[in-house]
Amino acid sequence: MDKKRRVIIQSIATLIQNANFKGFFTGKIYDGKTKGVCVPGLNCYSCPGAVGACPIGSLQNALSSYKFRFPYYVVGLLLFFGALFGRLICGFLCPFGLLQDLIHWIPFPVKLKSFRVDKWLRWVKYVVLVVLVIVLPILVKLTPFFCKYVCPSGTVAGLLLALSDTSLFQAFGSLFVWKACILGIVIFASIIIARPFCKYLCPLGAIYGPLNKVSLYHLECDATKCVSCGKCSSVCDMCVDPSKEPNSMECIRCLRCVQECPTKALCAGIKKAKH
Repeated sequence: MDKKRRVIIQSIATLIQNANFKGFFTGKIYDGKTKGVCVPGLNCYSCPGAVGACPIGSLQNALSSYKFRFPYYVVGLLLFFGALFGRLICGFLCPFGLLQDLIHWIPFPVKLKSFRVDKWLRWVKYVVLVVLVIVLPILVKLTPFFCKYVCPSGTVAGLLLALSDTSLFQAFGSLFVWKACILGIVIFASIIIARPFCKYLCPLGAIYGPLNKVSLYHLECDATKCVSCGKCSSVCDMCVDPSKEPNSMECIRCLRCVQECPTKALCAGIKKAKH
């Protein structure tokens, strides 16, 4: 699938998840019944347009509450989403993924696909998931560490709220400056590297990634058709070689490799390809 068509699908998904359009003008967060339901991608609860809850924020809130209860609903929903689609959610349904894709289209003299420590940095998102999303919220009550100190999606939500209610700018302090710096780094990195947040920091990607290998939606390579031309890996922004590892934890199912394969050795769908 070409980039423009995928961006259209991503944009529709983003609009659906942020369908409270009047919130962008009133500066009020939607609090209807759908706000109790988690969306599949990273979309901050505090975004003025959000009509659902962020699964990572919901997970932290449950773990950091005074009376600990295992968040069966959130964990079950994440496993359900992941078991069905894997990181297809990252490629097509995540609003913050769309933002990174759009930023990467900005012309710049240097565009990097990989660099020396790239493979090691990929493991940071798993550390973020375990430490900031799970362990610290359990140990320090009422403190969703990832949302409070890191999440750039939450920073975007804060800026959107402030733009619709300028009085909120006066409430911004050193913590917001810190998070704004993180957002700035992610934005600049997104110009040079495709989806740096998805690759290195996103705890949601860390959850969905391992489920790529067992999800109903699969990417398959027919070895009898593959001619090892390398076209699939050359177009992959996540630096995956689909001919060798079609269900890599890093694959976001953008389907560019399927489109570019000259022998149609790659295919994607609910059922595995028959060889």
